[in-house]
Amino acid sequence: MSLPPSAEPLSAPLLARALCRSLAQLGYRSLVEFPLANGRRADLLALGKGGDFMIVEIKTTVADFRSDRKWPLYRSFADRFAFAVPRGFALALIPEECGLILADPFGTEFLREGRLSPLNASRRRALTLSFARIAAARLAHKLDPEAVHSGEA
Repeated sequence: MSLPPSAEPLSAPLLARALCRSLAQLGYRSLVEFPLANGRRADLLALGKGGDFMIVEIKTTVADFRSDRKWPLYRSFADRFAFAVPRGFALALIPEECGLILADPFGTEFLREGRLSPLNASRRRALTLSFARIAAARLAHKLDPEAVHSGEA
């Protein structure tokens, strides 16, 4: 799919929405702003049909990418790690071992998958339970915003 160039800066939430849609077509279910056990927060964590995890970090500008030094800390929480960037981004900046996705509010183009680095069983189990609890808490909050819902911790 060829994406049209964007005339204005793109927001991360718009790109996240397009990423969630595209990943769903590939069999993934995604949660945005996912808290990791190391205290960091991934822009998007996607869970595949086979239990595999992918973290996607959204970078809307080169300055945003250059100022972010924490992304290597996310890699041990997923089987694959990728950056999603808008068209016109300096693609050569993205490390070869990372996946690369072009995104705009209407769609995505997967340029490369990124290196597979399988999680160990205990990390996968903990991440799967955390994913389920957070998804359930977010759904419960959507259904009943006034109730107290724990699970995001």
